[in-house]
Formats: sequence, C-alpha cells, structure tokens
Amino acid sequence: MKSMNNDLFCGGKKLPLVEDFYTIQGEGFHTGKPAYFIRLGGCDVGCKWCDAKMTWNPRMFPPVDVDAIVDRACSYAAQAIVITGGEPSLYPLEYLTGQLRERGLKIFLETSGAHELSGTFDWICLSPKKQHPPVDSIFSRADELKVIVETEEDFKWAETNAARVGEGCMLYLQPEWSRYEQMIPAMVEYVKEHPQWNISIQTHKYMHIP
Repeated sequence: MKSMNNDLFCGGKKLPLVEDFYTIQGEGFHTGKPAYFIRLGGCDVGCKWCDAKMTWNPRMFPPVDVDAIVDRACSYAAQAIVITGGEPSLYPLEYLTGQLRERGLKIFLETSGAHELSGTFDWICLSPKKQHPPVDSIFSRADELKVIVETEEDFKWAETNAARVGEGCMLYLQPEWSRYEQMIPAMVEYVKEHPQWNISIQTHKYMHIP
C-alpha cells in the first residue's frame, strides 16, 4: 500500500487532506496547547466509536498540494502542527514533515501505529487499537501512549502496550466519549492504584471547539 501511495501522492508532495484548522489541542500530553491540525483522509483501522468516520474513505478526498497546506499552517501563530487522521501512517510523510521543519515548526503525530512510519516528528502519540495492533517498530518511537477505554477489559490492553514502549513514554488512559460517565469512576481508581498512568479527557468537546 505504501508504494502505491508514493506513486499516487507524488512521493508525498500531495496528500488526501480532509481539513486543516487552527485550534487548541484537547487531549493527551499537549492538552491546552494551540496547534494547527492537518487531518488526512483514509483509515483501515475502523474503530466503531470513531468520531471522525468521515475520514475513512480516502477516495472522498482528492490529493492536494502539500506546499499549499504548509503555507496555510505558517500563516497562523501556532508553533506546533498536529498531523492526524484518519490514519496518517498510510502515507509518505517525509516531504510534509520536512517542509514544516524548515519553517521551524514542531511536528506532533497522532497514530494508531498500524503501519510503518515515515517522516520526522518532535512528538509521537501512539493510540493502539485491538483490531489492528501497532507494528513493532512504533513502540520505541512513541513519546506518548494513549489508550482509549471503553470497558474495564481495556486496562489489560493498556498494560500490554505499556510494557512495550520506552521508559520515558508518557502513559494516558482516555475514556471513550460515549462511555465517559460509566468508565471514569473505574479509571480514577485504576490510576490511583497504578500511578504511572495519567487520565486524558477530550477537553475540546467541553470547550465546543474542533
């Protein structure tokens, strides 16, 4: 799939853009930080509770010039760029990250780790999914592990992945949005008993921003 994407997307000079916008990071380690989001289309992971299902079909999003995306990103005051999806690891990201880095911007990636990564990043948030587990190589590169908790069984999945990341990787449990009320009490108790973990909340949904 990667070789096909290299041809289709001109080696990464074009990418299937869903949307790009300036907002506040709402979850994980960088919560509260102003950031310019670049959301790419296409995902083969397919979480049933995904809040960006409109991104799944890449055919809905014709390739656009990366240079134009970078120019827009640089027109805002943001010093950080978040590349998300969809699943951005489907695509060659060397050109995008290289252009952003030349402009002096910090580059954050949000990925399930389902595919080998390309590109250079200042921060990688790995959010592993059971139905399409991460490739082995991503664990040593993750700066942040963010596991979505839908049921208490997900604590085991979280620990399985935590055992594979580096010692300095930040660990987060995040309630699946529709299950917040049901899961947050158990999560609070779990983190109190396992203080290596932190709780991440989708604060952007409380702020009513993208």
